[in-house]
Amino acid sequence: FYYICVILDLYARKVIACRVSDRIDRFLAMDTLLDAARLRGTTKGVLFHTDRGSQFTSQDFRRVIDELGMVQSFSAKGHPYDNAVMECFFKYLKKEELDRRCFQSLNQLKQSLLSYISGFYNAIRPHSHNHGLSPNQANLISFISPLVHFIDYCPVYPAGTFFSPPSVSFSFIQIEKG
Repeated sequence: FYYICVILDLYARKVIACRVSDRIDRFLAMDTLLDAARLRGTTKGVLFHTDRGSQFTSQDFRRVIDELGMVQSFSAKGHPYDNAVMECFFKYLKKEELDRRCFQSLNQLKQSLLSYISGFYNAIRPHSHNHGLSPNQANLISFISPLVHFIDYCPVYPAGTFFSPPSVSFSFIQIEKG
């Protein structure tokens, strides 16, 4: 099995970081988080929501969260619905890209993920949360005018904050050879 770690911006539903590994551990989570921090630049005060997996509750992961100035949020025990946005992303990833495919190598899987996330999911795929806009379009509108709240239930963030707290989750896929 290979494990995919994704960090999703909840405001626009945009994938901001993705990594793949043959191990589901704190290193995969920390590396993906650091990728997202490099890409976004601003991390101070960002709410980082996860499930209660051991990789997210480890001292090493918590230290990285603290060093980045982020606030960690956990799903309530017995409430998997708190992470529904991530589960929905993984459902569509499997349905639209990974189901019924065999990958000959880890590199082939990574290329497939890059193509799906960059070329389709973030760029083209409409989201009802974004009123039919793709994540890139919704993100662009938030940067052009943070005062335009085109989403009815859009939370209000402090001045200078143009994106919402990201959420991270894990899922796994089995790689078939041949």
